[in-house]
Amino acid sequence: MDAVLYAVIGVVALVAGIILGKVIFKKDFDKQEAEAREKANSIIKEAEQKQESIKKEKILEAKERYIKMKADHDREVNKKNNQLSQLENKLKQKEQALAKQTEQSSRKENEAKKLQKDLTVRLESIKVKEKELEDERIQAAEKLEAIAGMSKEDAVQQLIDLMSKEAQSRATQTIKSIEDEAKLTATKRAKKVVIETIQRTAAETAIENCVSIFNIESDDIKGKIIGREGRNIRALEAATGVEIIVDDTPEAIIISGYDPVRREVARLSLHRLVTDGRIHPARIEEVVSKTFKEINDEIVEIGERTAIDLSIHGLHPQLIKMIGRMRFRSSYGQNLLQHSREVANMCAIMASEMGINPKLAKRAGLLHDIGKVAETELEVPHAIAGMELAKKFNEHPDVCNAIGAHHDEIEMTCLISPIVQACDAISGSRPGARREVMEAYIQRLKDLEATAMSFDGVTKAYAIQAGRELRVIVDAEHIGDGKAGELSFEIAKKIENDMQYPGQIKVTLIREMRAVNYAK
Repeated sequence: MDAVLYAVIGVVALVAGIILGKVIFKKDFDKQEAEAREKANSIIKEAEQKQESIKKEKILEAKERYIKMKADHDREVNKKNNQLSQLENKLKQKEQALAKQTEQSSRKENEAKKLQKDLTVRLESIKVKEKELEDERIQAAEKLEAIAGMSKEDAVQQLIDLMSKEAQSRATQTIKSIEDEAKLTATKRAKKVVIETIQRTAAETAIENCVSIFNIESDDIKGKIIGREGRNIRALEAATGVEIIVDDTPEAIIISGYDPVRREVARLSLHRLVTDGRIHPARIEEVVSKTFKEINDEIVEIGERTAIDLSIHGLHPQLIKMIGRMRFRSSYGQNLLQHSREVANMCAIMASEMGINPKLAKRAGLLHDIGKVAETELEVPHAIAGMELAKKFNEHPDVCNAIGAHHDEIEMTCLISPIVQACDAISGSRPGARREVMEAYIQRLKDLEATAMSFDGVTKAYAIQAGRELRVIVDAEHIGDGKAGELSFEIAKKIENDMQYPGQIKVTLIREMRAVNYAK
């Protein structure tokens, strides 16, 4: 019972506490609510006041901006109005100027029309006067013809005949005086020109040389050059067409041959073989072939350098190549290129002394012996052959005539021709210039080789040992072993019948069989 009572009391007390707490909380809440409302009202009033002040400020700013924009607009409008007024003034001034120009042009046009009328009237009066003068001239001429008793044409012809006779008489007297003066001074003048030309030209003497020396570092290299059983030296002689002499001369090998191109090819080939160290027949043929090509390039370079040294321009490339080949040719022991350069320089000097074009004379002097280095043997004299070559490559007609006439094969038609002829004679006839023995010797060697080459099956022919031996290389496919001996005999008989020579000539015929295959 007590427990139930205590529980009831506790519940009652709890309910009473809750009710009391609600009453107290309501009073505090109402009080706080009243305070919050007062604060809210005061904040609202402040906000309304601030809003009003901001509104007034914005309105003032907007008014100020509007006033500023209006002022700018008014200022811009005034500026545009000023520009428009200036443009209007300019247009008015232009209109006034155009009006003045129009007035002036109309006035000038009227003046021109007036002048044209005056000129027309004057021209008509001039024509009338000209007609009157012509009639008077005709009448005067008729009166003169009647008085003189001859027509106008007869009088003109008589006057012409009289003047022609007088001019012919004066010309005859002038020519006679010039000829008399030339007879007195020509010889003296010619000697002076020739002597001055010779004195101003430096020249070298001719050198007979059929031997080149190849220097080596030691005599041990001689054995490599000879090769086993002499196969290397035979291959080199067969490829180059010269004679290789390996004797007791210390540190030197002698290369003998009349053709300087072959000697130079042999010398350069030996130098390359010795430097490389590989010396055998196949390598020898390869090196000699490359050296021949390089010599051909060097010939072109020599021709170009010669043309540049002499200031001769516009030469055809083929002519330049032939000029380079002159370096390896000789005429009576005189180097052909040096002879041609000497003649060219003397021609230029002599032409300058005589008032003739020195460049054309120098060109003719350089090319005057070009026929001697033609690639094919011609049956005509070298002067005619050179003239045809010059015509072929579009040289000047005076140059062509000088080339063809320098040995009197054709008639001279220009002043350069006798100059070239005289300079050629000076260069060839000066002391030490030429040697007849050398030319005859070289010609005999060439004839030996040409005789062998005239037979079928012969591929190469070389005259060696100063012309005492002729080596003939034949094609093994066309010439058999039995035919080889017969061919050698026929060549020897032809040499006996067609040529004159001292002593005897040994004919050596070489037939070599080669079999070549490639391993792939």
